[in-house]
Amino acid sequence: MNNHENIGLSTSLTLKNGMKIKNRLFKSAMSEQLGDNFHNPTPGLFRLYETWAKGGIGLSVTGNVMVDRTALGEPKNVVLDEKSHLSLFEQWAEAGKKNDTQLWIQLNHPGKQTPKFLTREPVAPSAIPLGSGLEKTFNTPRELTESEIQCIIEKFATSAGLARRAGFSGVQIHGAHGYLVSQFLSPHHNQRTDRWGGSLENRMRFVLEVYRAIRKTVSDDFPVGIKLNSADFMKSGFSQEESIEVVKMLQKEGIDLIEISGGTYESPSMTGYKIKESTLKREAYFLEYAEQVKKEIDLPFVVTGGFRSGSAMLAALKSGATDMIGLARPLAVEPEFPNRLMENNAYASDLKDPTTGFPSVDRMSMISILWYEFQLEKMAKGEYPDPDLNAWSVVFKTFGRVGLHAFLKRRA
Repeated sequence: MNNHENIGLSTSLTLKNGMKIKNRLFKSAMSEQLGDNFHNPTPGLFRLYETWAKGGIGLSVTGNVMVDRTALGEPKNVVLDEKSHLSLFEQWAEAGKKNDTQLWIQLNHPGKQTPKFLTREPVAPSAIPLGSGLEKTFNTPRELTESEIQCIIEKFATSAGLARRAGFSGVQIHGAHGYLVSQFLSPHHNQRTDRWGGSLENRMRFVLEVYRAIRKTVSDDFPVGIKLNSADFMKSGFSQEESIEVVKMLQKEGIDLIEISGGTYESPSMTGYKIKESTLKREAYFLEYAEQVKKEIDLPFVVTGGFRSGSAMLAALKSGATDMIGLARPLAVEPEFPNRLMENNAYASDLKDPTTGFPSVDRMSMISILWYEFQLEKMAKGEYPDPDLNAWSVVFKTFGRVGLHAFLKRRA
């Protein structure tokens, strides 16, 4: 623990494969919704990630890029596969790597978390619908066959190989928030009786095979990380004890970096939903889990969710519970937040939750997600974010664009 006392926000971090990250600030994935009609990245994405690179972030992770264009989580998702225009991904990588920034692509498959208007028959480990009222907007999935599972594993590997060819610095597997990898890990969502379900050993087989296929494709010198739930925070879901066992196995396999989050669409803890007051005071939603698991592993960790002040970030780093500070929403309204933190470690983001003033409207419109997407859109156009953006204007503009479909459950 004493080794952490001298760590600051500007201290570099070198991964075991030799890749150097210039500071301890990590841009976590946010949904940009900036793909084109063919699901390629747009110039707006190039501009957005160049803005963040110039803002001083050390490691930047893209919003979830889908590995299968027949399985989208949102209408304007970017997809990276053999049909993608790789030159556009090359431009994205070049823009996002400016100012000595590392840029990783987050690879994802939504599984059952794809809305009805996008996918008539989604797939999942088991034919179990989403609960908590989400069954109204998400169809009951069909159980994946053995051959389909193998095919999806290969799609992850193909996308990772293309990411390397395009010039990205690394890839991150999205294994959190109730998407397909997370569904396989969950005893609630995965009730298979074959080698892919049942025991934790079987349920973690999918994520391990995805990692192995990616590693075989990109080789050892290309960083591969994962975003993993500390827990699903729902009855009969993926537990903290199980999460720690998965982390141990991923360490044995040689994964380079683990970002810790938590929750699912059904229990959205990653947004601060039902977070304890004691946790809020420390700002980091999942720091207690990190403190526990770091006692048992020797692997770079990122904790994302809740950080707003330099003092809380420094305390987390010096405690040894995390090696990097994951940031998302503050960067949506203050892209130069990292530079300001470097200049003044006491700096803090004065970020207030957007609201219409009516909780029911906030929930229906998902204003806590849409408001930030509008800020990303502004940056993509070359404009500066508007911290005072009126929540009602976001609701009306979104409804005017695409009607009720805009308010179906989205990722956080």
